[in-house]
Amino acid sequence: MAVRGIGVDLVKIPRMREVIARWDERFLRRVFTEQEIAYCRARRDPVPHFAARFAAKEAGMKALGTGLRLGVKWRELEVRRERGSAPMLILHGRSREIGFSRGGRRMLLALTHEGDYALAQAMLVDDDAVVGVDPAAR
Repeated sequence: MAVRGIGVDLVKIPRMREVIARWDERFLRRVFTEQEIAYCRARRDPVPHFAARFAAKEAGMKALGTGLRLGVKWRELEVRRERGSAPMLILHGRSREIGFSRGGRRMLLALTHEGDYALAQAMLVDDDAVVGVDPAAR
């Protein structure tokens, strides 16, 4: 397995709380998928989970080397976490195409949140798994 890109991002949870309070649904629907919104809202305090997912999207874009350029959109990078397993960063659309073009086959992801901060690290790797494949479809 070779690393094709790496990204890390840190988000201040109080800042995310302010953004959500100000923009609410407009912000959430622009940045997060329906599944991400449902996952976060099912938590006692959803904001740290939104912050970690926002950091994951930023870290994923850094690993792709794109940011919000080259046609990549927020909702194309989707954090999924099945009970009992590590979170995954699933790529869709243009971000998936870019991942493949850079030699990546999947995106590894680590998330954490504690106190005022949420952190994510993403790595685009070239092993035999396929970027953007839903594990349920395997």
